Amino acid sequence: MGQLVARGHELTPHPDQADVLVVNTCSFIDPAKQESVDTILEMAEYKKVGRAKKLIVAGCLVERYRGDIRKEMPEVDALIGTNELDRIAALCEGWAEVSSPEPSRDYLYHDLTPRVLATPGHYAYIKIAEGCDHPCTFCVIPQYRGKFRSRRFESVIAEATRLFRQGVREINLIGQDTTCFGEDFDLQDGLAHLLARLAQIETPSEKWIRFLYAYPNKVTQKLLDTMAAHDSLVKYIDMPLQHASAAVLKRMKRGASGDIFLKLIERVRRTIPGVAIRTSFIVGFPGETDRDFEELCAFVRAAGFDRLGVFAYSDEDSSASYALDGKVDSRTIYNRKRHLMALQRKIARARNRKLVGSEVNVLVSGLSPETDLLWEGRMPTQAPEIDGVTLINDFEGEPPRAGQIRRLRITEAHDYDVVGTLLPGGDAETRGVLVRPGDAETNLIRITA
Repeated sequence: MGQLVARGHELTPHPDQADVLVVNTCSFIDPAKQESVDTILEMAEYKKVGRAKKLIVAGCLVERYRGDIRKEMPEVDALIGTNELDRIAALCEGWAEVSSPEPSRDYLYHDLTPRVLATPGHYAYIKIAEGCDHPCTFCVIPQYRGKFRSRRFESVIAEATRLFRQGVREINLIGQDTTCFGEDFDLQDGLAHLLARLAQIETPSEKWIRFLYAYPNKVTQKLLDTMAAHDSLVKYIDMPLQHASAAVLKRMKRGASGDIFLKLIERVRRTIPGVAIRTSFIVGFPGETDRDFEELCAFVRAAGFDRLGVFAYSDEDSSASYALDGKVDSRTIYNRKRHLMALQRKIARARNRKLVGSEVNVLVSGLSPETDLLWEGRMPTQAPEIDGVTLINDFEGEPPRAGQIRRLRITEAHDYDVVGTLLPGGDAETRGVLVRPGDAETNLIRITA
């Protein structure tokens, strides 16, 4: 998007108005593949009834099924894999070959790469690394994203500084494994050093910095101590554990066990008071027995996670786990997922009820998409898009504005959301413009996944 805008193109969220349609795809699991294919076919219709002259498919589906797309989808005019993003303008403008030579496997954007925010103006994502070297048997990401590679340290600092100066209040660092940041440069505790530097960036008012997707055996004491030492580093850690049974984790090529994880969780909570821990699990992995699943449930009860996601195992034909025996039937997988989520719902509700009466800072998002009678925001312990939200049903003093960080008293608790009243006192203005969620959405030809 940034490269297209830099060359003078106008982006539109309305496919019937676009001259070129771009579908960015995912192929991690079957539902993502199906959503991608459905969207490609949906967009292809606009070549018949709209003004579109060209349909370009980008992303992981291209990496995985390039030949099949060319053969079975004649509506598609060009393909761009995950490491070919610098070809987008040339393909849209028609001066590049539709078929490219074998793309390089080391593409990584940097602070000088043109960029358009696809998020509301008050928060942004920064990718600090690409690719992955972990051998997890259920995962196909390394096949399509390549080996792990970090961005340059100063490049990340420069991009974050620029975003804060534009009025961004919250930056979320992402990568397939952020906790490996800097290892390819022989940098020890690279993520901890990066977080400390980001925390030192001067801003005119409060800022939030979050990182996502921590690999459990990469969570060092240095990292935890750094998170505890800086107010701007939100007390939140997203650490996908995938399972708790040692036997299942071994077949996943993850290692460890529920007991080891409980000790890690205790250390995280001891080091960072008030920390929120999010994790995710896969149910129905080949060989998962009833006993393994019962062990996982017992672990979830013992750990008392603040946030938890459950994924049904997807048997991908290019993953190492595809060749494993002991496949679990789909109904059992469905029932296990429902059971685990019901268990977590009770835990989440109980944890939220303990917050009633407390005061917290919230980042105001804007009016609730459900009703104009409520505003919506997030506590530092609620990551955008994946966690619950904080609903604002009343305010004292200055009315809320999107992009503010305000003080809130929690008055109600639900399973995943909380409700509260904004307290008197506004938020110090930031440089740049504070953007309402709707104002930031003139940014897209068409993206899915």
